[in-house]
Amino acid sequence: MIFRMVVENPTWGAPRIHGELRMLGFDLSERTISRWMKRAPRDPGRARRWLAFLRNHREAIAAMDFFTAPTITFGMLYCFFVISHDRRRILHVNVTKHPTSGWIIQQLREAFPFEASQKYLIFDRDQKFGFEVIAAVKATRIIPKQTSFRSPWQNGVAERWVGSCRRDLLDHIVALNERHLKRLLSEYVRYHHEDRTHLGLEKGTPEGRIRSEASARVLSQDRSGRRVNGGLLSPLQP
Repeated sequence: MIFRMVVENPTWGAPRIHGELRMLGFDLSERTISRWMKRAPRDPGRARRWLAFLRNHREAIAAMDFFTAPTITFGMLYCFFVISHDRRRILHVNVTKHPTSGWIIQQLREAFPFEASQKYLIFDRDQKFGFEVIAAVKATRIIPKQTSFRSPWQNGVAERWVGSCRRDLLDHIVALNERHLKRLLSEYVRYHHEDRTHLGLEKGTPEGRIRSEASARVLSQDRSGRRVNGGLLSPLQP
């Protein structure tokens, strides 16, 4: 009944639903309703339409997002990136302490210096992506597509890259400053493009890594502190 009321009345909060259920003879607390409202499935039709949009326009979609990383002096750095959906390529990455709208607009200019091959740009409803940023996106002849509130799955390609970056890099280092973190991210992006396999690319790499068929000795190389080509993990160095 809670799920049904949430779907049929999306503007109702826990107090309103609690009152309706009490009138229907159900005896439960408002806190219980609030907890179950978070698990309520949303309109399946909208989800199917969004998934169809992502699949049908994959070659024409890019996404942008922020994630944070602490510094050794307990400061906070904001990492901005733009990723292409078709081959999971990172089109642009940068780091700042102050993610203003002007700074974001400049990053978009660097990510799309010429006429963009992407037609759509997906991003969430973060306050940093305000009116000025949306206007700058439209000025590049790209159609902005904002995700729904509290729906990270709608920007899943970007969210997965953030998760991979944290597991492979940020969980093992503490950045000294902006310059240090930007250098580490640049190295990780090179590893991401050339060496890291992706399930969404049929276990290939964004740059199209050549599959070896010859019988030979396997050698490992350090890439962003990670041993690749069949080797073991090694500690990350600052």
